[in-house]
Amino acid sequence: MQQKPSFNAKLRASPSVATPVIMSSQSRQSRVPAPSPDQHKAPAKANKKKSKEQSDHQTNDMEQSPGGESKKRQSKDNDPRETPTPSGGTGSINRQSKKRELVRVSPSLEISESKSEEKPSACKIYSVPNKANNAGENDRQDSAKSKPQQTAKSKYGEKTAPTRQNKKQGEPSKLGRGESLESSESKSQEKSVAKPIRRHESAPERDFSDPSHLDAPPGLSARSSDRKKKSAEKTPAMRGPSVDDTLGKVLKTTIEKLKIKKFERSNASSCVNDITDKVIAHLKQNTTWCTDIERLRTGSYYENVKICEPDEFDVMLTIPVERVDLEQFDKAGAFYSVALKRHPNRHPLDIFLNEDKTIQASKMLSEFRDAVKEAVEKLQYRIVIQRKKARCPAVTLEVTEYGKTISIDFVLGLKVHRASWPDFTKDGFKIDNWLGKKEKADMKRQPFYLVPKYVGKGDAEHDGVVAKDAWRISFSHVEKEILQRHGHSKTCCEAVGEKCCRKECLKLLKYLLQQLKEDDSKSNKMSNFCSYHAKTTLLHACTKRGNDSEWAYSQLADCFQQLLEDFVKHLRDRHLPNFFIPSHNLLHQATPSSCDFLAKSIENQRNNNFPIFS
Repeated sequence: MQQKPSFNAKLRASPSVATPVIMSSQSRQSRVPAPSPDQHKAPAKANKKKSKEQSDHQTNDMEQSPGGESKKRQSKDNDPRETPTPSGGTGSINRQSKKRELVRVSPSLEISESKSEEKPSACKIYSVPNKANNAGENDRQDSAKSKPQQTAKSKYGEKTAPTRQNKKQGEPSKLGRGESLESSESKSQEKSVAKPIRRHESAPERDFSDPSHLDAPPGLSARSSDRKKKSAEKTPAMRGPSVDDTLGKVLKTTIEKLKIKKFERSNASSCVNDITDKVIAHLKQNTTWCTDIERLRTGSYYENVKICEPDEFDVMLTIPVERVDLEQFDKAGAFYSVALKRHPNRHPLDIFLNEDKTIQASKMLSEFRDAVKEAVEKLQYRIVIQRKKARCPAVTLEVTEYGKTISIDFVLGLKVHRASWPDFTKDGFKIDNWLGKKEKADMKRQPFYLVPKYVGKGDAEHDGVVAKDAWRISFSHVEKEILQRHGHSKTCCEAVGEKCCRKECLKLLKYLLQQLKEDDSKSNKMSNFCSYHAKTTLLHACTKRGNDSEWAYSQLADCFQQLLEDFVKHLRDRHLPNFFIPSHNLLHQATPSSCDFLAKSIENQRNNNFPIFS
C-alpha cells in the first residue's frame, strides 16, 4: 500500500506556510501591523471578521519581506498618536490570533512559534525612553525591572520604550465564558481611545541612579509629597498626643466629674427653699426688728460655679437701712462702723445702738442666731446647728435629707442705700474693657451690703468702737451678676454664641484648692486659703483678658494654665487685691511660708498634669 505523505511533509512543501517557521522572532514582530487611529475608532463589530479573511490577511503580511514594507506601515510605526497596548502593543493580540489560525494548518507550528517567543532574541535591546509619559512611566519602569520586553524598530532606527503585558489581555484562559479574543481586543481599543495618553514636547533628563526616580514621575512625587504634608497637618494625632492635648483631656474629664446631677440639684434646692421660707416667716412674726427682712441668694450655687455636690448654700437675710454714716474701721477700707442718722420715726434697730449711734453688730448677731434656732426647732427636718465660729457672721445648719448632708449658712446683713459706693471702691471694679461702661454704671447704682465680721481680736478698739461691732462691706450680689453676664459679647455661652471657659477655669481652681485642703499633711498650711481667693483671681484675670476669644472653651488647657500663673504670682507676691477695694489685700493674713507652700504645690501639680484630679 502506498504511504500517504505526512502533514509535516505537506507543510514543508508549501513555501507560504514554511516561511514563518524559519523567521526570527524579531522579523515577525517588525511585520506585525500596528492599529491605526482609524481602527481605534471603528466599532466593535468591525473587528469580528471571518476567520478565513483574518488568516489570508495575516498570511499576506508574513509573506512580505522586510524590505517590502510600505511607507504607510512605517508611518504607522512612528505615529506619535499610536497608543501602545499591553503585551508588546496591539501586535501581541494579532500574534495570538495568528497562533489560533495556524493551529488549523499544523500544531507543530504553534509549538515552535510559542517556543521562539519564550526565548529572548539576541537582537533585543533595552533602552531608556527619551520622551517620558508622566501618566504611564511608573508602569513601564516597573515592567522593565520585572520582565524584559521586546522593542520594535521605527522608520529611523530609533528604539521605542518597552511595554508592559496586561494580565487580563495576555491570558486568554481568564476570559469570560463565551467571550472571544476579538471582543477583548475591541474592548482594549475602546479603552485606549477613551483615555488618550498626554504627550509632552520634551522631557527633562533624569538621573536614574537615584532610586527615588523609580517610584513615581516628578509631578506625581511632588503632588504626593504635598498630599502627605497636608494629611500630616490634618491628622496631628498620628504624631502622638502632645502635652497640651493630654492636659486638655484631663481637665475636661475633671469638669465632667464636677458637674452636679440634675435630680440632686433639684432635691437640694427644694429642701433649702422650704427651710428658708419657714425661717423668714418665723423671724417676721416673732422678731420685731426683722419685720422688713429680705432674702438675698448669693454664693457659688446661685452663681453656677458649685462643684461636686449641692451641699453648700449661702442665704443672706438683710435688713434695709437708710440715712447711715460709715466710718472706716481699718486702713484697708474693707471694714466699717455703721451709725444711724436721725429718723423722723423710731427705727427697729434703735435697740442695738451705742451712745454714739453706732450699731452693735455683735449684739445684733447674737439675737439673730437665737431667733434662727427657735425657727429651726419647729421644722420637720433633721437639723443640727453648728457652734459659732470666731469672726464668722453666719449661722450654719447641717440638714440631712435624701441621705445627703446639706450645709446652709444664714448670714445677717445690712442693705445700705446710698447715692454712691464708698470712696475706697473708686480704683476698683475695673470692668470697662470687659463688660462695658454701661454695665458698670448700672451695677454701681445698686445698694451694697454689710455683714457683721471683723479681723483680729474682738475687744480691740478703734475710735471707741470695738472690733466685734465692725461690719465688712460685701458685693456678693454684684459678683453673682458679673458671673451671670461674664461674656464680653452679649451672646457668650448662649445657644447662638460661642462657649467660653471662664467658669470652668474657676471650678478647676476651686477643686484644686479643695483637694489640697483635704490632705491632712497640708491642712495646716492651707487653712488661710478659701474659694473666694480663686474667684477674685478669676475676676482680675477677666479684666486683663476681656475678649471672649481669649477664653475659648477649645483653649481650656491654656486658659487654666494662665489662670494658675496669675494665682501663683499673687502667692509669690503675697498680694491679692480685693476686686472692689484694691487697698484691701486678701492675703494679708496668710503667712509667707504658707503662700510659698501653696505656690510650690500648684507648680508640682502643673508639671505632672494634675495627678490630684484623678
